[in-house]
Amino acid sequence: MFRRTFWFTAGAAAGVWATTKVNRKLKQLTPESLAAQAANKAVEAGHRLKDFALDVRDNMAEREAQLGDALGLNEPVDPELPAQRRFAVIENAFEAKQAKQPKYLENTQYSIDNRNEDH
Repeated sequence: MFRRTFWFTAGAAAGVWATTKVNRKLKQLTPESLAAQAANKAVEAGHRLKDFALDVRDNMAEREAQLGDALGLNEPVDPELPAQRRFAVIENAFEAKQAKQPKYLENTQYSIDNRNEDH
């Protein structure tokens, strides 16, 4: 009699346990639950992607600073040239700019009315 009671109780407990497991799994497979799980995974992936982008940005800035130091780009530069040289550079630049400007009709032998329009 004791054996029968034991096996009956063990069977009932196994049935309750199996029913509970199946009901939990069914609740996880409902459309609402699947949508919530997908949303949670997407948010988690977004956070990981954001952390990755921030790490890349930090490492990029660090590497740029290292390269700037290696190439001497971070050293202070003289604010301006000495006065005489500076004015000479500005004058030469102005004269060069004037020389490069084309003179359209003053020195040409053709007028606007006499263009080659064979093309």
